[in-house]
Amino acid sequence: MTLLEEPANSNSALSCNFSKRDVMTSDPRPLSPHLQIYRWQLTSVLSILHRFSGIALSAGTLLLVWWLVAAATGPRSYAGVQHFIGSWLGRILLFGWSVALYYHLCNGLRHLWWDSGRGLELPQVYAGGWIVLGATVVLTAVTWIIAIAHWSA
Repeated sequence: MTLLEEPANSNSALSCNFSKRDVMTSDPRPLSPHLQIYRWQLTSVLSILHRFSGIALSAGTLLLVWWLVAAATGPRSYAGVQHFIGSWLGRILLFGWSVALYYHLCNGLRHLWWDSGRGLELPQVYAGGWIVLGATVVLTAVTWIIAIAHWSA
């Protein structure tokens, strides 16, 4: 028996009655957009970055906990963590964590704005996205200018 044949004694509610027109034909087009042809949009990129920034904040919190535990443990442990944080790798991690913090904060405020029912039109969504990116750059730059000025002193 094939799918195109009807069983001799079948229950009509359970039988599979396929005709030749119901059989799927091979279509050369892709079923979904592929990365080669997909055009990235600001909204989708910001959504993905929001998820990544949340993961980065979680990972960066481990550095904060390490610093706090070292401070509670004693001067020797604290000096070791301070040495790591002052290294080039520690500063890169702190910079990445601060970018993630400010981006996640600004994008979270944008979502709260949306939750109030405002800013949901497409031009406003794009404008809000650019504002989030700009605010992230400005807040990160101001923080690091202040931090470097005090770090050297």
